[in-house]
Amino acid sequence: MNIHSFSFPTAIRFGPGARRLVAQHLLDQGLRRPLIVTDKALAALPVLAEFRSHLQGLDVAVFSGVFGNPTCSQVMDGSAAYRAHHADCIIGFGGGAALDVAKVVGVAATHEGDILEYVWDHPQVRPIVNALPYFVALPTTSGTGSEVGRSSVVSENDTHLKRVVFSPKILAKTVFADPELTLALPAQVTAATGMDALTHNIESYLSPAYHPLCDGIALEGARIAAAALLTAVKEPGNLKARSDMMMASMMGAIAFQKDLGAVHSCAHALGAVCDLHHGLANALMIDTVMAWNLEAAPARFDELAHACGVPGGGKAFAPWLRALKGSIGITGTLAAHGVTPEQIPRLVEIATTDICHQTNPRPCTAADFESLFRAAL
Repeated sequence: MNIHSFSFPTAIRFGPGARRLVAQHLLDQGLRRPLIVTDKALAALPVLAEFRSHLQGLDVAVFSGVFGNPTCSQVMDGSAAYRAHHADCIIGFGGGAALDVAKVVGVAATHEGDILEYVWDHPQVRPIVNALPYFVALPTTSGTGSEVGRSSVVSENDTHLKRVVFSPKILAKTVFADPELTLALPAQVTAATGMDALTHNIESYLSPAYHPLCDGIALEGARIAAAALLTAVKEPGNLKARSDMMMASMMGAIAFQKDLGAVHSCAHALGAVCDLHHGLANALMIDTVMAWNLEAAPARFDELAHACGVPGGGKAFAPWLRALKGSIGITGTLAAHGVTPEQIPRLVEIATTDICHQTNPRPCTAADFESLFRAAL
């Protein structure tokens, strides 16, 4: 195994086979009773059983109650499973949804009240004051980068509005980033999650906030994703492409400490109203929003075009994104994916109140969001 070790922002063990290091790592911490938090679909696949075969010496329980866009009730169910197992640590295993739930199961298991009371904008937000269970993360998709994030996005049970628990305390103690875990991903999942990773890097770089460290990471993350995404989709067994996309995904999540933009506000609205997969929602909106953003940051678009190998400079960047989507099988308008004109007012309402567009390079009003949704419809 050729495993690289570094910390940014947390300890990361990166490389094929990294999953085999988890058991000894937990045993070295004096931990014996992990709860694996994963999603319902993944729990039924051979990849989880194969991972569990490497957890010798541990008394393992599995909570597989995560599905769709994760909800607060899934977090609370996970915390009940943690207590029932008398667990002493948590292994997050899955894509962004499973990892977002895993990050805050420990909060709910060790604190009073509903997890919704810990979201950052709750009027009487509760502080995270108790020690949290030891938490390690293994991503099985290359998209959200949730494994290196200090936030957890969970939806309200009834409205499906996305809410955010934000605290460095919920960071994984160690990330085991093993690209072999992504080899069995279907092409459409590889494509949608890959566009999520690319969007994170692009929007982070375009944000007018000051963070040169994140700018450098975002540009390189965009370069890596642009070079690897098509190969990862077309050649699913290509381990280099899978490794590159996993790295680009983590880089995007590290970079968006700087903030995101209007694509994500649109995607969050589409997730809440239409239950669209987050990566797909980003992909369906990104070229429309980027074409609209161009006039606000032409020099930054030129840099992105250069990093991604797009001939023609910044003006060619949005058309390149459109062509890239088509080449990886993401086609059609919002309407082709079930969005109706009648849903636009609600989409606009949610997107306008979403925090992400506050760092879009071009200020975005409700009227602008309506125009963007209609253009993409």
